[in-house]
Amino acid sequence: MRVLIAADKFKGSLTAAQVAERLTAGLRRAAPHASVASVPVADGGDGTVDAAVAAGFERREVRVTGPLGEPVCAAYALRGGAAVVETAEASGLRHLPEGVFAPLTATSYGTGEVLRAALDAGARAIALGVGGSATTDGGAGMLAALGARFLDGFGAPVGPGGAALARLARADLSGLDARLAEVDLVLASDVDNPLLGPEGAAAVYGPQKGASPREVVVLQDALRRYARICGALGAAGERGAGAAGGLGFAALTALRARFRPGVEVMLDMLGFDAALAEADLVITGEGSLDPQTLHGKAPLGVAARARARGLPVLAVCGRLSLDPGSLQAAGIHRAYALTDLEPDVPRCLAQAGPLLERLAARMARDFPPASSEAGSAGASWQPDSLRRPRGGPRH
Repeated sequence: MRVLIAADKFKGSLTAAQVAERLTAGLRRAAPHASVASVPVADGGDGTVDAAVAAGFERREVRVTGPLGEPVCAAYALRGGAAVVETAEASGLRHLPEGVFAPLTATSYGTGEVLRAALDAGARAIALGVGGSATTDGGAGMLAALGARFLDGFGAPVGPGGAALARLARADLSGLDARLAEVDLVLASDVDNPLLGPEGAAAVYGPQKGASPREVVVLQDALRRYARICGALGAAGERGAGAAGGLGFAALTALRARFRPGVEVMLDMLGFDAALAEADLVITGEGSLDPQTLHGKAPLGVAARARARGLPVLAVCGRLSLDPGSLQAAGIHRAYALTDLEPDVPRCLAQAGPLLERLAARMARDFPPASSEAGSAGASWQPDSLRRPRGGPRH
């Protein structure tokens, strides 16, 4: 068997590369004749830069402005003229003190500084991953770092954060870095929300960033004013405009970015299809396999490409809340959860690595026989646990 591991991070415990390392170790002990390769993956959110680095990109670190205005260290990935920039690295919730949120004032300025650093390093194709942000400023901070000016009625800068956009009187984009016109910029996102409305940036994601119902209204009104003064109110409904607190809107309109699902962008950049061509079985996964997984998360993208080639897919996760029918519809034959081995969640998080190695042994028992017939079976093979004995399917 030739096994390809293509899993996302287990948030709060293991990076995507560490997930692959642990599964590889477990598989090689339990199935020593299997050939195991890995491509750590991501969907544009936290861990996207790490996945790119694991695939051979160079990690670059820069000192930039964090969401609260303080200096933070942020990384991006570079290979040749291609760069991967992750909003969470500069403007993410990870940079807020525990229990502290700043929904009205958090800025995306640092993300613009990372983009500028990538341009300085010679990047001419940039994937901008936009998950995990702490901001709802419509990307105004990012644009300001790239040379734009957002002024109030007295000609002074409106200040950081989404709420400040309520004072916006003029948006001057003439100073944007001229190099942006020569760059192929892709907005890599696992959400396709618009900027405004009940499915927009403030309404859906504002509460996750600490916004009260009143503050959601403040942000919604400020973002509407911002879009109107930028002369792009019609673009507020574009797919992905609401990503990262509206940073998607700024990328799509002012930076002329193209929207693509984050996992599709990353699979292409990481050379996933070439690795897939050498596989008989694919193992994917993430920290929680739940209904969110079915809306553009990394395991869904991996399973879709594997299914197109007729390959069986297994999944690993910390917690599982998808029923067998949903898994099958997503192209996943069976899922293995760490909580099946250790129900205590804090202990499960602390012991994620060793538990993954034990799950790998369980997977090995479901492998088809190591024969030429099994190797060519492709989509006709199903793990023994998925055949339908009396009592119905198992998961």
